[in-house]
Amino acid sequence: MNPRLHLVPTALAVWGLALAGLFSTWWVAVAVGLLASAGGAPPLRRHRPAALALAVTAPVAAGWIGFTLHQSAHHPLRAEYGRPTTLHLELEERPRGVRTAGFGSRPGGVDLVVARTSTSDGARVVVLAPADSWRSLLPGQEVTASGTLAPTRAGELSVGMLRVRGPPKEVGPAPVWQRVADRLRKGLREVSGALDPEPAGLLPALVVGDTEGLSPRVVDEFRTAGLSHVLAVSGANLAILCGAVLLLLRLVGVGPRTCAAGASMALVGFVLLAGPEPSVLRAAVMGAVALLALVLGRERSALPALAASVVVLVLYDPELAADPGFGLSVVATAALVLLAPRWAAALKERGVPVGIAEALAVPVAASLATAPLVVGLTGQVSLVSVPANLVAGPVVAPATVLGVLAAVLAQVHEGTARVLVEVAGPAMDWLVLVGRHAARVPGAAAHWPDGWLGGVLLAVVLAVAWVLLRLRRIRVLLVALVLGAVLVTVPVEVVAPRWPPSGWAVVACDVGQGDAVVLATAERDRAVLIDTGPDPVPVLACLRRLGVRRIPLVVLSHLHADHIGGLAAVLADQRVGAVAVGPARRPGWAWEQVREQARGSGAQVVELEVGRRLGWPGLEVEVLGPRSVPAVGEENTAVNDASVVLRASTAAGRVLLTGDIELAGQADLLGGHVDLRADVLKVPHHGSRYSAPEFLTAVRPRVALVSVGAGNRYGHPSGPLVDLLGRAGALVARTDQDGDTAVLPGPDGPRVVRRGDPVHKGGKP
Repeated sequence: MNPRLHLVPTALAVWGLALAGLFSTWWVAVAVGLLASAGGAPPLRRHRPAALALAVTAPVAAGWIGFTLHQSAHHPLRAEYGRPTTLHLELEERPRGVRTAGFGSRPGGVDLVVARTSTSDGARVVVLAPADSWRSLLPGQEVTASGTLAPTRAGELSVGMLRVRGPPKEVGPAPVWQRVADRLRKGLREVSGALDPEPAGLLPALVVGDTEGLSPRVVDEFRTAGLSHVLAVSGANLAILCGAVLLLLRLVGVGPRTCAAGASMALVGFVLLAGPEPSVLRAAVMGAVALLALVLGRERSALPALAASVVVLVLYDPELAADPGFGLSVVATAALVLLAPRWAAALKERGVPVGIAEALAVPVAASLATAPLVVGLTGQVSLVSVPANLVAGPVVAPATVLGVLAAVLAQVHEGTARVLVEVAGPAMDWLVLVGRHAARVPGAAAHWPDGWLGGVLLAVVLAVAWVLLRLRRIRVLLVALVLGAVLVTVPVEVVAPRWPPSGWAVVACDVGQGDAVVLATAERDRAVLIDTGPDPVPVLACLRRLGVRRIPLVVLSHLHADHIGGLAAVLADQRVGAVAVGPARRPGWAWEQVREQARGSGAQVVELEVGRRLGWPGLEVEVLGPRSVPAVGEENTAVNDASVVLRASTAAGRVLLTGDIELAGQADLLGGHVDLRADVLKVPHHGSRYSAPEFLTAVRPRVALVSVGAGNRYGHPSGPLVDLLGRAGALVARTDQDGDTAVLPGPDGPRVVRRGDPVHKGGKP
């Protein structure tokens, strides 16, 4: 056995036994460790160092990890599930915000935080608490919290999750180094304000993993483009910073010991800046391993160091064995020290310049090695990851160094720090641009089974492909098959995509628990948008799939969060002529938000009055309601009944768009003797039970579109309402089951096509 591999079996055994224990019970970890020692050592007998390391380490690790899991499984707090509990806790990491989509009068955003804490006897407790009073806490602070204790998920060492409704009590001081780190991070956030909003949020994420200022749109685009690692603290951050220090010291001409000392100081300083939390310490270890490979120029010492690091980290915190970030760090680091140098050398032998060979080998090695883990977590394979990382990679290192310098200088001279941020600005703009355009590539991410099965399946596929590529006779055939598949599928997806169906007139976008309906005009890339859903990502994805680039009018039926949440992103991404609202201006926060977003984009805000008619080529819209505006406060029902009601004349027939009107709003329309007949009905209020049979009878729709989120907690759509529509002869299409749903003109009336249909066979009433 290669001496570099002596510790690898031990690392895999320790990792595996911890994983087995976390997802089953403590004695399984002990059994796996003993089996690994007894059954694994004999096959390695010819390789005495490897056999000895496994025989000694596996039983010790099994005993320690088994003991830790036993202590957690039998902790007294587990008997307190479901009961009010007051605990004295110490924070182990910074509270992380939990972003939620808005609904009704409640705005979206970060309302809750999750924090990992520990009790005085070392038991780990996860705290779910209000963001406003817990977000500013730092690791090392002691607090008293009251709440209800609940079980945690499998794969965690925590004895429970404490759901807290109020602020922390008896808050103790944070350690000095944590206060210093917090001051540095705040300084970086403040000076990053010199950039535009998206780059300003990206720089702290790139440098220290601070994602508070990032928009959901950027996060989703980076995920699709395979650039998510840029937004988290990883070993790469430390390798970049320490590598820059090493390079500077070598240029000055100092000796190896001084270089090592300088790099070590940089590593410690970065840990202080990012915050000495478990995830940062893990990244520090992996960064040190990558740095070791960089210094030595080969993997002979890096791989044993990586294996030893895995053993030490898992023994220190067995929960890391089930942490996706830990797995990604280990696999990516292993790829960089094992695969990348060999692939770069092979490319050099074939005449590829050194710089280009290394630039190609690193992202390809990291992407392929981590692909099974990524697909298991996300259920998709990024097909643009390698080129996106290739073009984004060159700016990451200088931007990281500039960001670290800006964070430090912000404490001394803010003006100088802002200059450094502005120098890093073009790099941030470039990263946003790369992520955005990569995410827009047709077929940028391919769907794949998620979970363990999907990850193992992709690993098998990659392993088989690797074996076949090593066989010369089969290699040419395999490459030809792959190229043939690309040449066939890419033109089909780009020239004749499966979605949208040709001639679509109306599309109900799948935006979760909210509304977003697109009305086509006679111009291919021009459409009218009714509502924008609760979140920017789904509505933008829907518009891009439809090929919409120009929106002459965005109509907000009413100002609830699940109808206006994507407005800012639509205004930024599309050419919008105007934003239309009804006479209601509630909730107040929503009205101010809409006005500010429209003003920032240069779009005019107009009010739609009953009887007003609007027209574009191939589309006419008439305002039918609200006939009156309830003089009530911020109540959800009153705001719903003040929804703008539109009747659109489209190529597929008349479409009635009802917002969220409930019984009172429907009664006003019926009492006003309004002609409500329509071929297509956008069912009011996500299919809630507050739709009057008389109203549905007056409409007599042939197609009923229900815009609703899967598994929502409101019980939408109402079963009796769906049955009533079906008995009346309407074809009911639900976005929670069908995804984006299009209505097209058919020979006998409107025809429905669902995005999930394999050949758009759709259905008709």
